[in-house]
Amino acid sequence: MARRSFEVRRIPGFGAIAILTIVLLYVPILILVTFSFNAGRSQAEWEGFSLQWYRAAFANEQVQDVSIRSLWLAIAAAGIATVLATLAALGTTRVGRFRGQTLIYALVNQPLMVPEVVTGIALLIFVASIKVATGYMGMGYLVAAHTAFCIPFAYLPIRARLETLDLNLERAAADLYASPVQAFRHITLPLLVPGIAAGFMLGFVISLDTVVITEFVKSAGQDTLPTYMLGQLRRAVTPEMNAIASLFLALSLVVVTAFFLVSRRRGA
Repeated sequence: MARRSFEVRRIPGFGAIAILTIVLLYVPILILVTFSFNAGRSQAEWEGFSLQWYRAAFANEQVQDVSIRSLWLAIAAAGIATVLATLAALGTTRVGRFRGQTLIYALVNQPLMVPEVVTGIALLIFVASIKVATGYMGMGYLVAAHTAFCIPFAYLPIRARLETLDLNLERAAADLYASPVQAFRHITLPLLVPGIAAGFMLGFVISLDTVVITEFVKSAGQDTLPTYMLGQLRRAVTPEMNAIASLFLALSLVVVTAFFLVSRRRGA
């Protein structure tokens, strides 16, 4: 008698657990988006459709300032982290085995393994000592902290992509007298674009979302949108916060869709 292959869908209760998971993940988001269009201030009672909270968010100068700061900080941190992660991935996959390779891999992925609050406290102590010594209080600390935190998120998809690439293509380029730089530019880099795009997207979303690292490192007047929203929620929950969250949800969907289209085109 032939043994049937294993299928996860045949596990008792799989369908119910899957539905429950989807409900827990997406129903709160749907409620948030729905009540961002509520005409009243209630978070539980629908009082009619209105765009007043979106107009209030766009008219709020403080919201504009923290949103712009969050966006350029996320772009800068994700961009730098992606470049460093690409170099790290090349250095750990395009060379033979060497002593300490596993240690390097562990150090690169350290922010993933250590609780974020521990990393935040360590950065607070380190950055505070530099602030005292130099007197510099600018945004450079936040850029550096976000970059360090985003590197492993960018590193993993880039490394995974590199490990799937056929080394024979690079060897063929070398046989045709291409220099290592030319082989990387014309062979490796174009094939690596989906991994780089995924790494940048993950870094961008992580930087845009992180609260703990920002709270510990920022100076006065350097609030990002998440820390600003956290401060507002401590006072009162208003549909304006729902509107802001919905706008950034829309931005995240745009980023994910753009990445999907780029990956699909590259894979075609």
